Amino acid sequence: MAPASSLEPAPVEVTKSPADVKPPDAPKVEKASAATPVFRITEGINTPESVLYDEANDRYLVSNIDGKPDQADNNGYISEISPDGKVVKAKLIAGGAAKVKLDAPKGTGILDGVLYVADITAVRKFDLKTGAPKGDIVIPGATFLNDIAVAKDGRIFVSDSGMKSGAAGFEPTGTDAVYVIDRGKAKPFAKSKELSGPNGLLAVDKGVLVVAFGSNELYRLDEKGVKQDVTKLPGGILDGIVQVADSLFISSWQTSTVYRGALGGAFAPAFVELKGPADLGFDSKRKRLLVPRFLENAVEVYDLK
Repeated sequence: MAPASSLEPAPVEVTKSPADVKPPDAPKVEKASAATPVFRITEGINTPESVLYDEANDRYLVSNIDGKPDQADNNGYISEISPDGKVVKAKLIAGGAAKVKLDAPKGTGILDGVLYVADITAVRKFDLKTGAPKGDIVIPGATFLNDIAVAKDGRIFVSDSGMKSGAAGFEPTGTDAVYVIDRGKAKPFAKSKELSGPNGLLAVDKGVLVVAFGSNELYRLDEKGVKQDVTKLPGGILDGIVQVADSLFISSWQTSTVYRGALGGAFAPAFVELKGPADLGFDSKRKRLLVPRFLENAVEVYDLK
């Protein structure tokens, strides 16, 4: 889902859908053995983009695009999976059912009993217990809302990767931005092509960490929205980011790898041979990494112990 640009590493041509992504000349990664997941789920999973651990209810919530990632088809849905690998409800929240509007759900976040979902040009809100819709926060000018991060102070950050479907595949729109939602109102936090297609977000004490889908960059946006602490990873086309203790885990489509490292430091492969690893989640109770396999219609869970 990377926009074509002059960023590094080499841009990826997307022909018809993200399933066609075939990054050229991916850099070599350190040798590492492929890990065996605790479990792998394919039942009811269709184009999974993110997995979120709902700590209060001890469950995994999976956002399924079920179609093209920028198509307003009201066909997206959220699945509920138990930590023992069972599909509790394949469509806990489903577009077109019970007055729900959900086109291509991607990143998710939880605040005060509300599930927030990034959906192309709007952030949709749902009651965490019942799944009932609780309204939308439209982001004017956005073209590809992607990830969500909830800060300790209640602010909600959402990324716009800045792309759209074109005649030859996905094309950059130039709307690259990170927005902040404070008390129900959204405004730009940072907006520039220099953000390189911002994708995965992680709220921290001094701003928000961002991984770029249009490059191999991890960086921090400070409280003024200024790009700081730029860190290059061995692979690009970055998607998900989670923090576990002092380590960051970041997924790369270009190398089919989840890297482990720290802002300003070196990153090394933690999990390899994971094609299409999208928006990662973390089960803090069991110390597990949750990996949506976008291109394989599957969700995998790995131990970090």
